[in-house]
Amino acid sequence: MDYQVLDIVGSVVGLVYIYQEYKASIWLWLTGIIMPLIYMFVYYEAGLYADFGMQIYYALAAVYGFLYWKFGKKRDAQSEEIPITHYPRRFVLPSLLVFLALWGLLYFVLVRFTNSTVPVLDSFGNSLSFIGLWALARKYIEQWWIWIVVDIELSVLYAYKGIPFTAGLYALYVSIAVAGYIKWKKSLLPSPFGKASA
Repeated sequence: MDYQVLDIVGSVVGLVYIYQEYKASIWLWLTGIIMPLIYMFVYYEAGLYADFGMQIYYALAAVYGFLYWKFGKKRDAQSEEIPITHYPRRFVLPSLLVFLALWGLLYFVLVRFTNSTVPVLDSFGNSLSFIGLWALARKYIEQWWIWIVVDIELSVLYAYKGIPFTAGLYALYVSIAVAGYIKWKKSLLPSPFGKASA
């Protein structure tokens, strides 16, 4: 199948995914397994090798996210869902260091071992997505802030690389991320920043 057709299919699946994330539906993780399988082909054909490689992480993270949302610590004995909480303060510096290390490592790999024409942007978006997906799996509300930055950057990158439907999808993700943050905030546990349990 032509990768531009898969670009369209992936965009449709991506819309389902972001809607499920907006609704904080556990089924987003099933969609989160299907979507990387589609985008492996799209990104490889487009020469976005960091994006291609990260799809394996996204699929594995989706399995982790489903298990954590299903079996993680609930709000109380009657609750069926883990609560939305704040990003713990103690994770901020380690997360920043992991992001910077990943960015540097992916950049090195792209420059040294591939013919990537966009190593800085390709490695940046994927490194930050690594942190964002983990934060989503833990149901931290600040994950929306991370996705706003990622979505803006990737929308520009994908437009430049000739993947128009996915570029448009990520541009749409920006506004949905803002709406998602507002919606999640209404369900947020009343605890000060940094005091939420891990």
